[in-house]
Amino acid sequence: MTDQAIKWWQKAVVYQVYPRSFQDTNHDGIGDLQGIIQHLDYLQKLGVDVIWLNPIYRSPNDDNGYDISDYQEIASDFGTMADFEELLKAAHDKGLKIIMDLVVNHTSDEHAWFKESRSNTTNKYRDFYFWRVGNAGNPPNNWDSAFGGSAWKYDEQTKEYYLHTFSTKQPDLNWENPQMRQSIYDMMNWWLKKGVDGFRMDVINQISKLPGLPDGPLKPHSKFGDARVTNGPKVHDYLQEMNREVLSKKDIMTVGETHGITPDDGVKYAGFDRQELNMVFEFQHLRLDNSQHGFGKWSTRKTSLVELKKVINNWQVALKDKAWNSLFWNNHDTPRAVSRFGNDSEQYRDVSAKMLATCLHLLQGTPYIYQGEELGMTNAHFKNLADYRDIETLNAYQDIVTKSHLLTNDDMMQRIEANSRDNSRTPMQWNTLVNAGFSDVTLWIKVNPNYSTIKVDAALVDKNSTWYYYQKLITLRHDYPLVTLGDFKLLLADDPNIFMYQRHWQGQTWLVICNFTEQTLNCPVNEYLNGREQQIISNYADDQHNNLRPYESKVYSM
Repeated sequence: MTDQAIKWWQKAVVYQVYPRSFQDTNHDGIGDLQGIIQHLDYLQKLGVDVIWLNPIYRSPNDDNGYDISDYQEIASDFGTMADFEELLKAAHDKGLKIIMDLVVNHTSDEHAWFKESRSNTTNKYRDFYFWRVGNAGNPPNNWDSAFGGSAWKYDEQTKEYYLHTFSTKQPDLNWENPQMRQSIYDMMNWWLKKGVDGFRMDVINQISKLPGLPDGPLKPHSKFGDARVTNGPKVHDYLQEMNREVLSKKDIMTVGETHGITPDDGVKYAGFDRQELNMVFEFQHLRLDNSQHGFGKWSTRKTSLVELKKVINNWQVALKDKAWNSLFWNNHDTPRAVSRFGNDSEQYRDVSAKMLATCLHLLQGTPYIYQGEELGMTNAHFKNLADYRDIETLNAYQDIVTKSHLLTNDDMMQRIEANSRDNSRTPMQWNTLVNAGFSDVTLWIKVNPNYSTIKVDAALVDKNSTWYYYQKLITLRHDYPLVTLGDFKLLLADDPNIFMYQRHWQGQTWLVICNFTEQTLNCPVNEYLNGREQQIISNYADDQHNNLRPYESKVYSM
């Protein structure tokens, strides 16, 4: 691949906005589209190319917008379609692209399709969803929901069950139905005609279920990767059809959320010659700290750096020249990166946040920055269950503590504090005004108490801040083809403390060195340097050549 042959999205950096928590302008405690417009200059200054918006469609908000009741209306919490059109134009005027969250594995049970489907067994929309005969208390199969309990809900009106692999208010769409698929494609083309620049596709590898919906082995608290509902036999047929009907018609960006896949699967979903997606989110690196005792993500384990390097290396090597990687440490469904992989103490938060950024942004692929990551925002560390809003968190507490008594309150709260999705959903920390400058009224969720020290206005006046470090990394990606095109080579694969790799392109080599610990380590670099190296970037002001200080990262060009 040459510099001229690369696509715009391969050189881009994406900034993920969680609209509910970005900026409130109408004083209701909920972020809105005008709040995003208000901060476009901020994103332009950071240097990102693309804004990914979490769902802004009409929704009853059982799952914070991932339960959509109308794909072609804006949720009143966020504003109006006129606000969205204003945002789109303003972003484009500043050279920023907008990609939408596409949620087509399921709808809300308040969507018009489902209301019609539920009205009687012969309705033309009945087959838009999975309805099965059964008796109350005896579901059609033993599938479990990602949010706890059975994946089936009994409907008293028609005396049948419907499938919901997530919340009971999120019935799964039946992709076997060609009319349903065409309705989805029509909706997608409607958004492209409006001018959006692409789609992030929610749990897109779940749209093909196993034929016959057979029973399977129970996997308590298994959330994702269940072969009964992921990577089904027709998923690639559906995506190739989507590509023909929608995606190939515009020069857009697509990324699929694809839990439970391997690098070989990644090549199928995002292969350059597959006519499916541009790239996928894989989650192998985010599953390494999962519990080994049946609690899934509700774990107290720390990720092994050796295993983390192995997963990242596998993806970098397997997709080289075949497909494209997406790069991310965190998003709206995960803990904050610096709390999970770094150190969010006052002493080490800044330097470890910069180290993690260095490690990720110099890999091959398209990097994603989750809002506030560029500040080094941390987990919320809420101690009381009443402070959490996430349906997954609340249901897990009920299942694990209240119903099954598998864990005590204190043990479960420790796990929630580390792993709840709400850790990433607290409001953006703009300044030291009330509620971190996000809103001046009661908020939909509490602000992180540390906003007095971690905030945008302070970061923008400190040239050594995490924010400016991210800006430098984005500039390196834009300016150096090596970052986009270079080969990747992992070094010191079995070292439990240091993540070191090379990038090589057209005779130029960069050496990336990251200390994932709070220890000062010997830095084994001499055999890789030639005496003519130049330091490209580091999170420490000086260079102690043979030492790696706590969470130090440095990059050399040879």
